[in-house]
Amino acid sequence: MIAGRRVTLKSRSQIEHMCHAGRIVADVLDLLAEQVRPGVAAADLDRMADEFIRRAGATPSFIGVPGGGGLYRHATCVSVDDEVVHGIPTGRRIEAGQIVSIDVGAIVNGWHGDAARSWVVGDAPPRSHELVEATRQATIAGIRAATVGNHVRDISAAIEDVALAGRFGVVREYVGHGIGSEMHEEPPVPNYRTAGRGRKLEPGLCLAIEPMFTLGGYACQVKDDGWTVHTADGSRASHWEETLAVMPDGPVVLTTNDPAAWQLST
Repeated sequence: MIAGRRVTLKSRSQIEHMCHAGRIVADVLDLLAEQVRPGVAAADLDRMADEFIRRAGATPSFIGVPGGGGLYRHATCVSVDDEVVHGIPTGRRIEAGQIVSIDVGAIVNGWHGDAARSWVVGDAPPRSHELVEATRQATIAGIRAATVGNHVRDISAAIEDVALAGRFGVVREYVGHGIGSEMHEEPPVPNYRTAGRGRKLEPGLCLAIEPMFTLGGYACQVKDDGWTVHTADGSRASHWEETLAVMPDGPVVLTTNDPAAWQLST
């Protein structure tokens, strides 16, 4: 997906709209988690997501986004095994033992929520399960580092530390991002340490943190469809993402359907 160029600090009311969008995204991912099983087609998962988002009064974020493959035409990205991100949900069917990553975005009153999850479908080698769990734990570590006064590099370092501890590859070409009235805003949020500290975190800054780990190296390639990113060495990948708001009392995860977590503190 194409990154924007703006950095914006959101008001409380704007973040409330993002909360609404984020809750819809979380509900969609919970729905899809029940459907990801051997034999289901990626296109069917996409159709379910599209219908759910629209019934909830929101608009899918991804449809119409420009990229190397033209305008994207789907409500989700469904990436399997060595596919890292931006997998097109075609009629191919999920198979037992695969890692399936699904990315979903929704817009409410012009404001975006964006999140992704990965699942191991059925029995698979232990390292596949460890990879998915490490990606989830890295997201949590990144969220905890998103406090006022820290810098983007603090988030990046927290994410990378989880990968290093588990001996996983960290994708470098694709990173997290700011989010708001545009799906992709500044600043970029790498999943690895950078030379500079990056932007200082301030109240009202909203970020989509999205670790992408592999069982091999970090190099990636784009398939002939112009969208699907896969590992150059063919190793399996996992993707996890949450949208959060940096707030005075700590980070608030917006892509959750837990009412207690969804309410912003005063």
